[in-house]
Amino acid sequence: MSDKNMGFGIDIGGSGIKGALVDLKTGEFASKRVRIPTPQPATPLAVVDTIGKIIDELNVPESVPVGVAFPGPIRDGVITYIANLDQSWLNTNLPSLLKEKLGREASVLNDADAAGYGEVIYGAARGEQGLVFATTLGTGIGTAIIYKGELIPRTELGHIEINGEDAEHRAAASARDREDLNWTEYAARLQVYYGTIEHLFSPDVIIIGGGVSEKFDKYAPLMNLKAKLVPAKLRNRAGIVGAAFFAEQEVKTKNSIGRKISQALASKSENAIVTD
Repeated sequence: MSDKNMGFGIDIGGSGIKGALVDLKTGEFASKRVRIPTPQPATPLAVVDTIGKIIDELNVPESVPVGVAFPGPIRDGVITYIANLDQSWLNTNLPSLLKEKLGREASVLNDADAAGYGEVIYGAARGEQGLVFATTLGTGIGTAIIYKGELIPRTELGHIEINGEDAEHRAAASARDREDLNWTEYAARLQVYYGTIEHLFSPDVIIIGGGVSEKFDKYAPLMNLKAKLVPAKLRNRAGIVGAAFFAEQEVKTKNSIGRKISQALASKSENAIVTD
């Protein structure tokens, strides 16, 4: 396969760091998936070193775009809050650190954004041109919004307040386990959460990801929403695939901007007036 059809995705988790080459035409892995346990403590240098080991093991070509899905909010490559890794990550510029330590350019995005993006491009909402609201139900609720195929990053809508309480405290998969809810009871919790999301955003499609997506038929028929409700399709591939595709799009955008600047400079030079 040509390098131009490949991307490389890394998904950083609290227990494991996973990576694979991705066929960007299909969203399928173009290599084996490599998983290395997340180092403890999970400091920036330790995690970047682990990423380097995965890149080396898979012999990722220099020409292949690298995307990294990170478990926390990110603004312009800088970690703004951290929950699942070492607190020394706060204010770390991850792309700069990867460039410094590994000599690699990389695009970085939140892991929920990566998973949601992957599902729209290759998975449960492939080809959907409306507003897609993607969620990952786990310890908390990760969210992503994609409109007409474009990611709107940095949403944290698992933390919206409903009836005076953080939504994920009642509707995350962890709440079902903690309170020993049956599927009917859990469906009622999800109805309130997704009903609130509908009221605020009117999505066309809602994707449910996380482990509970495997039991979709146990609770989805008990819910009444206007949006099309679908289970995630890519499962544990979503973060890697979404990160790889995001990286390719970032490279295309940078190249396009570079061409426009070059063309503008060339045009300015040709039209310059030479005077004695």
